[in-house]
Order: sequence, then C-alpha cells, then structure tokens
Amino acid sequence: MKDFDEETAFLGDWGPYQKLIFILLSLSSIPNGYVGMSMVFLADIPPHHCRVPFLNSSYGGLGYNLSIPTEELKGETILSRCRRYSEQEDSDAAYRNDTEGCLDGWVFSKERYVSTIVTEWNLVCDHDWKTPFTVTVFFLGVLVGSFLSGIISDRYGRKIIFFATMAVQTVFSLIQAASNSWEMFCVFYFIVGMGQIANYCAAFILGCELLNKSCRVTFATLGISYTYALGYALLPLFAFFIRDWRMLLVALSVPGFLYIPLWWYVPESPRWLLSQGRVEEAEAIIRAAAKMNGITPPDVIFKRDDTAKLMEGDVHDEKKHTWLDLFRTTNIRNITILNVFIWTIISLTYFGLSLNTPNMDGDPYLICLFAAGTEFAGYTIIWFAGRYASRRLTLCFTVLFCGIVLLLIKLVPAELGALSVTLAMLGKITITGAFLFVYLYGAELLPTVVRNMGLGITIMASRVGSTVSAYIAYMGTYDRTLPYILMGCISIVCGIVSLLLPETKDEPLPENISQVKPLHWFCGKKKPAMTNGQEKNGYQGNRAEFELE
Repeated sequence: MKDFDEETAFLGDWGPYQKLIFILLSLSSIPNGYVGMSMVFLADIPPHHCRVPFLNSSYGGLGYNLSIPTEELKGETILSRCRRYSEQEDSDAAYRNDTEGCLDGWVFSKERYVSTIVTEWNLVCDHDWKTPFTVTVFFLGVLVGSFLSGIISDRYGRKIIFFATMAVQTVFSLIQAASNSWEMFCVFYFIVGMGQIANYCAAFILGCELLNKSCRVTFATLGISYTYALGYALLPLFAFFIRDWRMLLVALSVPGFLYIPLWWYVPESPRWLLSQGRVEEAEAIIRAAAKMNGITPPDVIFKRDDTAKLMEGDVHDEKKHTWLDLFRTTNIRNITILNVFIWTIISLTYFGLSLNTPNMDGDPYLICLFAAGTEFAGYTIIWFAGRYASRRLTLCFTVLFCGIVLLLIKLVPAELGALSVTLAMLGKITITGAFLFVYLYGAELLPTVVRNMGLGITIMASRVGSTVSAYIAYMGTYDRTLPYILMGCISIVCGIVSLLLPETKDEPLPENISQVKPLHWFCGKKKPAMTNGQEKNGYQGNRAEFELE
C-alpha cells in the first residue's frame, strides 16, 4: 500500500497549485508577526513626572523643578517620576525633604507618543507592574491557544480553524482598541493571544499537509518564517506614522480582513478529510489541484478500503504510550528534561530581546526595524547550518554566541550606545536562529511513539519562558544592562548544557523509546551501537517518515 505522497506524486513538485498554496499560506503569517510584538509600542512608557495642580505646563515645564525632587535613572538626573514635594504652595518647598506620591496624576511627555496604554490608564509607579503583566497575559493566551489548537483542528478540520482563528485575532484586536479599562484590554489581549498562535499553527499544519515533501521543508523553515519576520518589520512603520495606541491597534487589525478571499483559494487538507473517511471530498481537491497544474489524474486516486490504513498507519503501539513514558527510561528522561530547560531559556531570551527594544539607546522605531531584520538573517543562517553543520555544535554555537555578546554590553561605555545596539542585534540574530532550530533538533531527538507528546511539553515550556520575558525586558527601564546580564548568563549556561545532547544529523530517527540515544558525556564509556537487526526492526528509514508527517 502506498502512502499519501506516493498516491499524489502525479501532481508534480512545484506546479501552479503548490506555488499558490505556498504563497497564500505564507502571507497569512504576516499579521502574526506584528500582533505578537505590538506591545513594544502600545505599552511603551514615556518620560513622566507628577502633576502639580497650580502648574498647567507640559512635561518638564517651568516650575516643576521647584515642586518635584530629582532622581537618577540610567546615569541621568531627571525629575522624580513618582514623588513630589508635599507643600508646593510654600515658597520654601524646594528646600524641604517631605515628599508625597502623585496625588493628582502624572504629566507624560508627548515628544514620541500621543498616547499609549500606559498614559491612558496611568500604569506607572504603584501600578507599574501592570505593564509587563499585560504582556504576560498575552503569552498566557498563547500558551492556552497552542495547547488547544491541535486538539480543535484535529476534530473540526484545518481550514475551519485557520479562518476562525484569523477572525478571532482580527475582530478581537478591533474590540481591544475600544477598551475603556486596563482589565478589559487584558481580557481581549488574552483572546488575541489564543487566536494568534492557533492561526499560526493552523497555517503551518495546513501548509505541511497540502504541500508535497520537496516544498514542505522550505515552507516550514523559510516560507512562513520569512513572512512572520515581514510582519514584524511592518510594525515600526505603522507605529512611526500612527502615534496613538488606539488608532495603531485599528491599523494593525484592519489588514486581517484582506485575507477573506483566501477562503475560496485555500482548500481543506485532503489528509484530514481522508482520516475522517471523506474520500470523495479529498479526491475532488486533488483533482482540482491536478487541473490547475495541467495534469490528468488517474481514475481512482484513493482506494476506499485502504483509506483508514493510509492515514492512520500502524498506531497500535503509539496508543499505549502516555506522558509518563517521556520519563520512563534514563535516556528519554534526560532528553525531555534538557529539552524543557533549553526551550525555556531560548524562548525567554528571544522574546526578552524583542520586547527590550524600547530600552535600547537610539530611536525605538529604527531599532525595532533592525530587530525585525535580524529575523531574516537568523532564519537564513540556520537554514544553511541545518543542511551542513552538526546539530549539537549549531545549537551550542548560536546560544553561546548570543550569551557572550550580551554580556559584552556591560563593558560598553554609556556614550557608545550604537555599539550596545549592535551587540544586542548580533545576539538577536543567533537566538532567532536557535528559536527555529530547536523545533527541528527537538523532533529528531524524540522517538516516533511519543514525538508529538514530547514536542507538546517542550513547546509549552517555551511559552512559560515567554511569559517571564516581559519582566526581564521591564528591568531595562531601571537599569540598561541588567536584562543583558541575566539573559547572557542563562544563555551561556544553556549553550554549554546543550552539548550534552546527542548528535542526530544524517542519522535515522528513533522509533521506540529503547532507541533514544544517551547523553553525550565528555567522559565515560560509550554505549554500544545498535545491531543490524535492531536497525531493521523499524529504526532505519524513519527520517523519511518524520519528514512526511
């Protein structure tokens, strides 16, 4: 019995049908790029100080220096952001030490922004914790969405979920722009986070199932990743011309409606239809694809008697496995624990650097554009490294290099801000590559029978890292180098620890738990290699099976 790719091989490798699906699904990832990073500008904290009732001037106006004490921030002396002298009417108030909080609110600088959610709801001083928590709420939505998306798409289909989550992301972003309280904003942001990651996952799965093997790898590693980076790059352009947070959110939401016509061009996954026994619908989609490619399909594409076996395969052994099997033996337990640690650190560092762009020296719009540019460079480097370099050394080098350059920022004098930004961008390039690379490496480390479960745990661990990243970036508002020191140290530890992982490049994928490789210790005896008989019993040739899936 042939598998799905063999049954549909007559479609060819790169015809008009494959090109159309590749382009449309890749373009659908553009909104995901700027929705995930929009808080860089929506929640930026402008310079501010206490409002004084009898002074109506703007931020930093005359008279404030007599009514508000000074403080030092990032090496500069500024008016206190959270305290004022308690008796402003007294002519000797400038010489008193009694201070009080900002009882009449705050005055925010409008030099860069007309408004942000920080100025809208005074998310400063005693309420400053709400700013990073807002980002955490989004990533909690991402965590829930990544967990639910696979379950829902398996039940209701790829196409329905793809367009439903795109609608959720677009519509709730528009509603979010009308929020009249911070709590309301967070509730909608949580839902947007669920829709954002679910839409990205649905597009990824749909593309991998609609495209053949030769197109699938390029789509998964470059196509959808490059357009995500393109969306990221569009964010600072939108934000530069739209300085009000509500209008910016509306402008970022409206393009989602441009994807409505895709409903008539993107079909349902034939693989999923076959798994549901809907053979006629699956054949109709394949025949339409053949017509678009100018190919005459065979009279019978899928044999109904073989449909269930074709899509399900021999899964009897897999059904016997549970999450506990990821910790059953020493080898797979070590791999699981290391994967969770490595994915958490990489995700924390990646999003920490991305969210920290407003705290870097220089124009935040330009720096955000540079940060988006590093995505293209990181993906391209990893594309070549994945083809020609060792898996262990690639992961170790990218994460270790990121940690080293981030620690070097501490040594850069404050007046050399451009050098600090350059080092941060170099770290961003390599950690971006590592963020993509661990998906490939992590899948190769795990056996077929628990691969989906293992990746599910590690992906959820990475979402935990992203929820913490907002607080790492928030430290940059008080100390310019502290986030880099923290991210640099944990990245170096992560890079060194990653050397313990076994090599998987050009080697057959493990099928059973007993075939998981031991850690690569730098001393001690190597375990004996598997016998030829073991290879014949399912270990050899599974790499092709994984690429198919």
